[in-house]
Amino acid sequence: MPDYRYTAQTKNGKQVKGRIKASDEREIRKLVSAKDQTLLYYEEIAKQIALKPLKKSQLSDFCRQMGELIKSGISILRALEIQGSDESITPYEKELYMRLRDRVVQGIALSTAMEELYPAFPPLLVYMFRAAESSGNLDTTALRLADQYQKENKLESEAKNALTYPKILAGLIVGVVGVIFGFIMPQFEELFSEMPVLPAPTRFLLGVSDLVSHYWYLLLVFAVLIWIFGGIVSRIPSVRLVIDRFKVRGPLGKLQKVIYSARFARTMSSLYSAGIPIDQCLAIARQTIGNTYIEKQFTDVIKAVQAGGLLSDALDEVDGFVSKLSSVVRVGEETGSLDSMLVSVADNLDFASEQALTRMVKYIEPVMIVIMALIVGFIMIGVILPIYQSYSTIGAGQ
Repeated sequence: MPDYRYTAQTKNGKQVKGRIKASDEREIRKLVSAKDQTLLYYEEIAKQIALKPLKKSQLSDFCRQMGELIKSGISILRALEIQGSDESITPYEKELYMRLRDRVVQGIALSTAMEELYPAFPPLLVYMFRAAESSGNLDTTALRLADQYQKENKLESEAKNALTYPKILAGLIVGVVGVIFGFIMPQFEELFSEMPVLPAPTRFLLGVSDLVSHYWYLLLVFAVLIWIFGGIVSRIPSVRLVIDRFKVRGPLGKLQKVIYSARFARTMSSLYSAGIPIDQCLAIARQTIGNTYIEKQFTDVIKAVQAGGLLSDALDEVDGFVSKLSSVVRVGEETGSLDSMLVSVADNLDFASEQALTRMVKYIEPVMIVIMALIVGFIMIGVILPIYQSYSTIGAGQ
């Protein structure tokens, strides 16, 4: 139950203030009257929680349950109460759903209540629910959004899972190199110190070994500082823009373009089918792409569409989308089935991105194994070469 701050008047005419837990105004008046007081004023005490975006999986579950409950005839208020009482959700989700319920009790529209809790609920969800509240098909819209967030979550999970093995290999390489330089190479220092001249690879290895074995803590601190500094710098808008531009023009640019195009197409399809004007669809969809370099270009796209131009022509000028996207949009504009064509191209691009991720992992694995082999081979050469030279010198002296 929410907490309320209230002011009441006693039988003697004295004003008193207090706090009370209640579900609604009727219960507040009942509890205050039980104290022989007359309620004059009350307000809800909002709990201070750090609002953070819900995960795609959480948004999918929320939309799916809302859609199914409303479709079965349950009111929005009761649906929120059921969701908030679910034992499988996190305390943060429970708090969000209870806040939504409290605002709906006060007569606030669900979409407006969700907008007040930004960034917990994304703009796409807010605008879709707002359009659905006007048209009366909130259940259908919620179920459609559930499918969309589920597909987005699946794609993101597959991308993370695809990089799991390469990350393990990278960690293994760092661990092996650390053990070799920190523990194995120092064992050879006494042997190599007796040799008058050492090859360049051996001198390099001994220098790195001395650095790792004696100053490993400084290297660790330096790595942490680089990580923190890199995270701070990457949040600077100008730096973020350069990074996002590299994403679509770098070695993995083709894959990134497919992912961004699919995300945009699916969002546009949902918004456009809900009856939202196309310029507003673009303004909302640009926020869901996840790349500031592409988002910045949408200022010109929106202006072109508002001036009466075709969406397909405007998308042709966007650096960051695959050409297939504008081609399919053009067909949708010509046939009058833009929403269904956007869904179709989003599904196709999702499948293409899954295939591209699979191929990328197949290429990364052997490359990292070769890198590990080269590092170990170089170390072996650096260790064996001076020993071989010393034996050659002894043989020549005999």
